[in-house]
Amino acid sequence: MLRPRNVQKGSKVGIVSTARAISLDELRPLLTLLESWGLEAKVGGSIGVVQDQYAGSDEQRRSDLQAMLDDDSIDAIWCARGGYGTVRIIDRLDFTNYLKHPKWLIGYSDVTVLHSHLHNLGVETLHANMATEIAEKSALTRESVRRVLFGEEYQIEFTPNESFGRQGSASGPLVGGNLSLLYGLIGSPSAIKTNGKIMFIEDLDEMLYHIDRMMLNLKRNGLLDELAALVVGGMSDMKDNTIPFGKTAEEIVWEAVEEYHYPVVFGAPAGHILDNRALIMGREAHLKVDAEEATLNFRE
Repeated sequence: MLRPRNVQKGSKVGIVSTARAISLDELRPLLTLLESWGLEAKVGGSIGVVQDQYAGSDEQRRSDLQAMLDDDSIDAIWCARGGYGTVRIIDRLDFTNYLKHPKWLIGYSDVTVLHSHLHNLGVETLHANMATEIAEKSALTRESVRRVLFGEEYQIEFTPNESFGRQGSASGPLVGGNLSLLYGLIGSPSAIKTNGKIMFIEDLDEMLYHIDRMMLNLKRNGLLDELAALVVGGMSDMKDNTIPFGKTAEEIVWEAVEEYHYPVVFGAPAGHILDNRALIMGREAHLKVDAEEATLNFRE
């Protein structure tokens, strides 16, 4: 995998929105954070632009991201907001120059489209909090992004959910992201291959029966068969019908993978939660899960 260059004091970070609209005022906390790290922000043309729910038209968002991808003076691109919209521009992006000079692509949720697409092109990316709400997240959320960007040693330790899961150890490249997006990408050029890899999933504000539908779809497409391991992050604010579905999101996921033999851990500090730590997608990782602690270590 191609590894983006580390940032240094004085490096530029481009800020774009590939999905929903965001104002410049909403970026102030991120601009302050970047300044505290000694980094310079370059605000893209999609910031402050509104067309319906989007940060401008598809072409405005595409051209803004394309300019950042092609600008060799920028060492990282931080996506400002998720929601929906990245999939509308992915097939019109040209990654030719980017692959010659890869830089960190930062974001999560709707940005799973870019993580998956760039993984297939052989580039590491950074699954991490958007510009929005960065000040309200945990200190570890912010510090995890800084450590990765500056190339420092990095691993995540957390207490696993004791109700579900399977202990063990596994190694492999980390892939995945938002479950709804992974589900929506199946059959497209951006769909990920999971054999021999550690897959991470998280989701927000979904109907429980839809979580079941998505997990069964991944299973029927063989994406769960040959995993090295499965890591489950936040499954937040799930919805139910008047007649209850009868299972929690965690129970639904566990039911889909219980028959396999690879390690499975719930409760990872990543996703639409207060503690949303950075995950290096595409990086070779080692996962160790026991009854009291789980460790996800990103190997150099």
